[in-house]
Parts: sequence; C-alpha cells; structure tokens
Amino acid sequence: MSLQISGHTGLLGFFADPASHSRSPLMYNTAFEKLGLDYVYLAFQIDQTTLPDAVQSMRTLRMRGANVSMPNKTAVMQYLDEISTEARLCGAVNTIVNDSGHLTGYNTDGSGAMLALSEAGVSVSGKHLVILGAGGAGTAIITQAALDGVSEISVFVRKSSFWKSEAFLEKIRKETGCQISLLDIGDPTVLKQELVRADILINATSIGMEPNTDACPIPGPEFLNEGLFVMDIIYSPEETTLLRYAKEKGLPCCNGLGMLLYQGAAAFRLYTGEELPIEDVKKAWGVETL
Repeated sequence: MSLQISGHTGLLGFFADPASHSRSPLMYNTAFEKLGLDYVYLAFQIDQTTLPDAVQSMRTLRMRGANVSMPNKTAVMQYLDEISTEARLCGAVNTIVNDSGHLTGYNTDGSGAMLALSEAGVSVSGKHLVILGAGGAGTAIITQAALDGVSEISVFVRKSSFWKSEAFLEKIRKETGCQISLLDIGDPTVLKQELVRADILINATSIGMEPNTDACPIPGPEFLNEGLFVMDIIYSPEETTLLRYAKEKGLPCCNGLGMLLYQGAAAFRLYTGEELPIEDVKKAWGVETL
C-alpha cells in the first residue's frame, strides 16, 4: 500500500477494545488508495474510560469520522450531537460522522448483517431467528431483522442482564409486530428447544473471539440441527469453534467478514459519498468468498 500522507490528509479511526485485530484499517485504506481519496484510517484501543476523550479528539483533530465497536457502541451515544433513526431505535452506534464539529451517530451493523446473509443465499423473511447476545451489534441485528420481516426472534442473554434488554425488545415488538422472546443463555434445555425450531442462528457475543478461541456460546455440536444456517459475527479467528461445529454437522455457515464488509461499505458512503470498492477490499483481505 502506498498512501501518500500530506498536511491535507484527513483522519478516520476505529475506537474499540481490543482494536489490534481489526481489519477495518486495511479495508478503508485500500479503498482510499483505489479511489484516490486523501484520507488515512487508524485503529485506536479505546474503552469506556477513555471514550469521552476519544470522542472529543474527533472535534479537536477534525477527524472525518470513526467506527465504534465493543465495548463502546451504546456508551458513545451520550457524547454525540445527533443520533440517526436506526441507531436510536436499536440503542447503539457503530459509525460517527464529523461535519464541522457536529457529530452524528449511525448504525450500519444491522443492514450489514442482513446483506451478508442475503449474499450467502439466506432470506430472513418469515424465518425464526435465534440470536445469542443483545449488546451493540445484537440490538442492531434484532432491529433490522424485525424490520425485514423475520417472523420470530429468540434472544438469549444472561439472566442477570434481562433488565437491560426488556424495554428495548418491547419497543421492537410494538414497532414491527415481530414475535420476540427473551431467554436465558445459561439454560441449555431451553436453548436446545429453540434451536430445534430455528432457521437461523447468529452469535452476536464476543465468545470465541481471540484470544479465547476455544470458547463457544453453545455447549456442543449436538445443539445444531439440520436445516439451520449459522452465522458468527466474529471474524478473528475466521473459523470459531461455533463455525467448526456447524461444518462438522454439514451446515451452511459464515463468519463476520461479510457483515464487516457491508456495514463498512455503508459507513464509507456516509464518510465519503463514494461506493466502497468491494472486490478490491476482498482481494486485500485475501478472501474470494465471504
């Protein structure tokens, strides 16, 4: 890569903890070089204790924007000037755009996940979705899936976290008419019962992410049944234990690279008004299919 940095080069960033695993810098910098845009994109390790200063630095340094990931997607909202409709509905932000010091938060995770499923040949309309986790990415996926016509969503979180999700899920029920249940991820009997009926399973937790690659959000491959499509939004490692279980059972599956690519394409459009050169990014990542 031969990006030419000058005194005019604009800065964008990635705010997360951990951050070093991110493929976003390679994605965006590949696109900037391909399209001849004078920007550079860097990853910054930012947690909730350093988040206020990081957001203020966007104004101070006149950064064009930033992507936000765990654990900051919900916490960041209080520091922004404006929140888009979809981000307000799901209660999380993954993209910040800086227009002359006015910071607007957006959420492209949900649309990115739905497009990744579509590219894998999966239609969500009329389907039963089981989703593990209801954090920043999970709420975005739940929101977009309900808007796109999923008939039923079974949301699994820790029982001690039910209070965090109840009001949000009730809002989505009222807005969309989707049937949504909140269940205990620590109850294997209920999890197995729901997976028997499910068409799609999405892991929206960080369980299985590096460095804890042996961890898995389900107890074993016996929980996965014929006809199920399995998606893990984790992409580092590219094959999590959950996806290995799916492949052992002969089930179609995908990791989080497709979601990362398509949510990134939507964010890139917000930052630059241009379309992300998807094939060039895939080549830079060393992947042919997602």
